[in-house]
Amino acid sequence: MWDGPFYRVRRTGYEICFVPGAGEDLDEVCSVDMWLTFTDGQRWSGSVITLDETRRVMDRWRDTGECFDGRYFYGWDNLLVRDPGISAMTEVIDRLVASGDYTSALRPIGMAED
Repeated sequence: MWDGPFYRVRRTGYEICFVPGAGEDLDEVCSVDMWLTFTDGQRWSGSVITLDETRRVMDRWRDTGECFDGRYFYGWDNLLVRDPGISAMTEVIDRLVASGDYTSALRPIGMAED
């Protein structure tokens, strides 16, 4: 559900908050910042990006000279996914939560403040 500039997905025990671009089609989102908040207040953040978007960015960097002419792409909290869209990204995050792998894929950002 929309909450101002945020798109929130509520689950039992946690919430995923995405920050898509204004007017962006949620089924086509290919790069988005997000955070995961558990009911106990733990928060984790990440930037979710598709394989295709990663290639597009690296191709652009080839022309601009960034990141050694687009030869590498990195990020401490980048979560690389195959399919675009908030729904597809939510499925991946749900799986990460269920398996506990979110602790490796996302960055801890501390407890939520009241």
